[in-house]
Parts: sequence; structure tokens; C-alpha cells
Amino acid sequence: MATVQELIRTEADGSISFGDYTLNTKEKVEDFESNGDLYKVKTYHEMTKLERNGMFVYESEPGTAVEHLALDDTSVEFTVSGNQDAQITVQMEEDAEYDVFVDDYGVGSMKTNRGGKLSFSVELSEGIPAQVRILRR
Repeated sequence: MATVQELIRTEADGSISFGDYTLNTKEKVEDFESNGDLYKVKTYHEMTKLERNGMFVYESEPGTAVEHLALDDTSVEFTVSGNQDAQITVQMEEDAEYDVFVDDYGVGSMKTNRGGKLSFSVELSEGIPAQVRILRR
């Protein structure tokens, strides 16, 4: 997967997919409704950002494409693609500890800051997506 052509879409399983790291200029979609929530996505080659109901959910630098983002109270799962390594930040519960896995490899246990943000890096190459799973300890 290189990009999400619609910039954001709801998948058959209820998850969402978003982002296009191939764009030269920033594009956005606001007020995208999915499962009772309103999403906003901004994306281009330098960054991809997702908000749900006006609150931060996901950001990557440089831009990425995300498929099947599924969130619940204790975990986040998604597949991410890009043409170079990316720094990813996701919103989780504040002052909580999480195990982070990339392609089923445990990259470590991480604690969120007071704002609940969790940041980690993912090695990406064009045409090779990475599966990310974050589980609360």
C-alpha cells in the first residue's frame, strides 16, 4: 500500500485508513464521520496527522499511510507504510505503560507522558508496510 486514495476511509471491519505520503502539498479532510466519531486528517510528504472529535490521535514525521487503525481502551493496532523511516506519536492514556511491537518484534516497554503521548520510530521502505501493535501492560 502506498497511499489511501480518498485520504481517509472506513474499512469493512470498522477500522479506518488514512494518509498519503506521496503528496507534495498538504491536503486535508475534515468532518469525516465513522462509527459516530468525526475525524480530521492532514497529510503530505512531510507529515500525516489524525484527530478524532477534535482530539489528537496520530502523527508521523515524515508522512505515512495507515491502514486498519483500530483503537480501544487498552490497545492500538495498524499497518503503516512510507518511503523512509518515520517517527510516530499516538495518543494513549496518560502515565500508563505500554508494550510496543513492530512486525511482531517487541521494541520495548514505554511509558506515556502526562499528556498521554507515546512516541516511537518505525523503519520503513517503499512498498514494505510494517504492522504496529501497542498493548497496555
